[in-house]
Amino acid sequence: MTVATTEKISPTASTKLWEPELPPIDLIFDDGEPLESNRHRIGINVLIRSLNQALASRNDFFAGGNMFVYYSTQQTKNKDFRGPDFFVVLDVDGTKPREGWVVWQEAGRYPDLIVELMSPSTAQVDLTTKKHLYEKTFHTRNYFVYNPFDPDSLRGWCLDSNQSYQELQRNERGWLWCSTLGFWLGTWSGTIDRNTCSWLRFYDSDFNLLLLPEEAEQQRAEEQQQWAEEQQQRAERLAARLKELGIDPDTVE
Repeated sequence: MTVATTEKISPTASTKLWEPELPPIDLIFDDGEPLESNRHRIGINVLIRSLNQALASRNDFFAGGNMFVYYSTQQTKNKDFRGPDFFVVLDVDGTKPREGWVVWQEAGRYPDLIVELMSPSTAQVDLTTKKHLYEKTFHTRNYFVYNPFDPDSLRGWCLDSNQSYQELQRNERGWLWCSTLGFWLGTWSGTIDRNTCSWLRFYDSDFNLLLLPEEAEQQRAEEQQQWAEEQQQRAERLAARLKELGIDPDTVE
């Protein structure tokens, strides 16, 4: 009769437990490379500030620009820095301070919208390498490109049901629909920070421009002035009518 015995195998120095590779923590958030031009810098800020102004009552989104997006440990080892000019991530805590967008610190969330402001030196990469990355790895729903020195350069794509980019068609104004935000992207000619050109701007579904904070403040001031002028004109008409009736307006309370 054979008696089965159970032996406990003690771990030895040669026995190693598998441990997952931890994501890097020594991330770089500034490569020291300047933007293509001052116009590019202003263009990025215009998109960020106008969107924050339009959605000021919400904290469930993050709008960033000229920031690195980290999405894999291999990317960090290769120092393959990717910093979209402008991007938006929905359904996240927008109040959290961030030096960059680190996917593994954001519950795996990637940008839902990306805009690259092209230049002659970046256009090829923006339209090929980056477009492929945003489509196949990020699965970014909307991707747009625009050269702030070329008003006719706006192009955009949207993911279809097969997770492939389909190019968007412009409307009669030359604008493209951004389904991610429910806004139009189009050009606006004017002066911002002493630079006059055709800026890339957001418009709502009724074709109203999404204003910068200073534009919104100016609009409110103009509306208040208009209201005051209308009240003054109304008072003057009333006073004139009272005089016609032989009533001294100053005696009417």
